[in-house]
Amino acid sequence: MGHKCFISYKKEDKEYRKAVIDLLGQENYIDKSLDRVIDSENGDYIMQVIREDYLCDSTVTIFIIGLHSSENEGTDIYGRDKNYFIKRELQASLFNGKGNTRNGILGIVLPEMYDYVYKGTYKCSTCGGNHNHVAVNDGTVIREFSVNYYCEPHSGCAWKEEDRYCVLVKWDDFKKSPSIYIDEAFDKRNADVSDNIKLKNLR
Repeated sequence: MGHKCFISYKKEDKEYRKAVIDLLGQENYIDKSLDRVIDSENGDYIMQVIREDYLCDSTVTIFIIGLHSSENEGTDIYGRDKNYFIKRELQASLFNGKGNTRNGILGIVLPEMYDYVYKGTYKCSTCGGNHNHVAVNDGTVIREFSVNYYCEPHSGCAWKEEDRYCVLVKWDDFKKSPSIYIDEAFDKRNADVSDNIKLKNLR
């Protein structure tokens, strides 16, 4: 593998973060998490600070998708975005700026999220075939992930693997062969689909 990974997670999922680190080995992850609000209205400046201070040397960001990792998580009692830090980490991971290149993004779906994300198959009214119904949306993930999993434009009636920048995997599959999925996310950095990356929460 040999790719340095940054792990974006909610505190409720810290045991899975530890399990990911155990699988990767200490030498293959960046032991940092965004821990402060960057006081600026300049989106490019915010991204640059996060990349330099937190994501430096990482090439793949692992997004742990649990019950509290969605766009719709809401605000706390002080009116602050509960997922501010994850949103900024994913934005900075996708950001191509001066002196840095974007990361690959690997979303790991935790077991308690399987039924929310993986909805079986449906019959397509366009081609008549069956497609997998994968619910990657504001109710399950951060928008930065969803719009770069279902990238636009795409060809055909359903998204093919080459139409996705973000990589998605179930926890049970990831823990069997972590390097396969990390390598896949890393390789997306130079794939054609990287031209279609969008940042939705940058403001």
